[in-house]
This record gives sequence, C-alpha cells and structure tokens, in this order.
Amino acid sequence: MPPSSPSAPPTGTDAPPNAAAHRPDSGSRRRPRGVRARVAAAFAVAALLATAAACQPAEGDGKGRGPSPYTGRTAEGGQVLAVKFDNNARARPHTGLEQADLVYVEKVEGGQSRLMGVYSSSYPETLGPVRSVRESDLELLRQFDRPALAYSGVRSALERQVEASPNFALPPGKVPGAYFRQAGRTAPHNLFLRPAEALRAAPQASRPSDIGFRFGRAPGGGKPASEWTVRYSSASTSFTWSAEEGRWLASFDGTPAMDSGGGRLGAPTVVVQHVTMRPSDFRDVTGAVTPYIETVGRGEATVLRDGRAFETTWQRSSETAGTTFTRADGAPMPFDRGQVWIVYADR
Repeated sequence: MPPSSPSAPPTGTDAPPNAAAHRPDSGSRRRPRGVRARVAAAFAVAALLATAAACQPAEGDGKGRGPSPYTGRTAEGGQVLAVKFDNNARARPHTGLEQADLVYVEKVEGGQSRLMGVYSSSYPETLGPVRSVRESDLELLRQFDRPALAYSGVRSALERQVEASPNFALPPGKVPGAYFRQAGRTAPHNLFLRPAEALRAAPQASRPSDIGFRFGRAPGGGKPASEWTVRYSSASTSFTWSAEEGRWLASFDGTPAMDSGGGRLGAPTVVVQHVTMRPSDFRDVTGAVTPYIETVGRGEATVLRDGRAFETTWQRSSETAGTTFTRADGAPMPFDRGQVWIVYADR
C-alpha cells in the first residue's frame, strides 16, 4: 500500500468544459489563425494573473494586527515559537495544539510519528507533552528566520548543531521555570511548557513573515474526497472531511485526535507533502536510525480543502526560502484561512 492514499478513493471528476465553439454569422469575418492563437494566449495569461491577484501573500508588518502569513487570519504577529510534541499514544490527548497556526506531522525512528506546532497568532497558557528535536527540524525551521524552539532533549551528537543553528533553543536546561511535569501522566510523556515564560528568554525571536503560503477562495477542479490517510510503518494520520464544521477532522492511529479540553483536532487545510525521508547519521537509544526529512527541493503534494483533493507541486529553493504550492496551470494553490496541517509522506 502506498504511504499516502485516500482511505476511500474519491469517485467522479469535474465535468469538462463545453468545447463546442460558437459559430459566427455567415457574414462575419473570422480572425486569422495566428491572431486567434494570440487572443487565446492573452486570455489564458489574464486568467492566471487574476488567480494570482486573488492569492496574494497574507503578510502583516509583524508589529500590529494584520493577516497572518501562516493562517491568512487577522492576528497580532507575535514572536514565532516552534514546539516539538510527543505523539505516543500515552502522550494523548494533546494540550494547546489546537491553538497552533501550523501543525507538522513527521516520521521518526521505527516509523512512529511526532508533531511540531508553530505559534505566533496566539499562545495557550500551557502546552505539551514536549519531546526531543531532530536534525531535519533545523532545515525545516530556517524558513521561519530565527524562531524560538522548545524541546525536551537532543542526541548528544546533535546538540552542537542545534546550538549553532539560528533558532533560539529553549530546552528545560536553559529555561527550567518554563517547564513542569503534569500529574497523572507518566514520564517521559508528562513534560509541559508555559509559552509565556519560554518566550521571555528569547526576546529577539523572529516575527512572522511570508513562508510561501497563499490564501483565498477554493479554485475550480480537484476531486471529491471525504477521507485521506498517511501511513508510516508504525503510525497513521487520517483526516475525515466535516462539511458541518468546514474542516478536516484528524485521527492518530485510527483514534480521533483530541485536545485536553475534549475538542477534536483538525484544520480547514491539510497538505500531504511527498518528500525524501532518507536515513540520517543519528540513532535513538535503541539503535533505530532517525529519518532525515528533506524539505528543500521539489515534489508532489496533495492539498485537501472544502472536501476536495487538489494535486499540486511543492517547491522550496533553499533553506531560507519558503515553500510554494502550485497547480498544474501554474497558478498558486490557495489555502483556506485557518490552521494548516502539513503531513510529510514518503515519495
């Protein structure tokens, strides 16, 4: 079975446009073929420009209120905080993940999954459980400039790379007052973070800026989709479209993904991004090799929104560049406004 596939394959496609040309009156004069071609090309260019105009970057000034480049919604544009979340079954339900602007789903050792939440529009009072950082997280986070990064541990061989990265590293050893162990959960699935305390230690953390996302009305095309699943060897992340809620409801390993307040996790837009996940030079304590997720490059991505699946091409030219998503006609793929989930799937 492929690593990323619809749980229930979508059926049906959009009806093709009417190809019948209008026949001019017998007394009219037809344009020469070259002129007709140039006119058709001009209309095509105009259509692309109109689409691009409707999908402008949602970027504020990073100081006052404005459209967030991460969600397209009006927000304050606070400091960017990235947090590594545990996703073991014993770490659920998660706290504060529902308030993240972006949620990344990553494959780790043994085919398990971990999460990373990126915050800027708002911060929960507490969030977690928090777990360790991986090498490829450093490449992923470069597009956010110099974010604060909260995590609970790192392989000793990787620690120097994390400290040398542009991120403001905030493990418990640096900001012990920002972390606490929550009663009723067992270690290591019980470490939680107070974001306000953590961010006080990183006053120079970057503010949100354009990372390539575009927001706007759903384009034509796409295929009807009610469910979609991304599978790793020991984990799965699934989404079910809810027309009533206008978003994709998430599940982990076949179980509804919930927040600690009893709400269902999910988002209006889900991106299934096919990437190379090669073995890295690092292993966990059991000897399992850590995957390196290559987020710089180009590949295929399926964007889920409004109960439809849109096939796109993703591209990121360098570590400091954002990631763009483009449809087959060359136009940017607009996301729906709100939280966005990006799920990495094997090519």
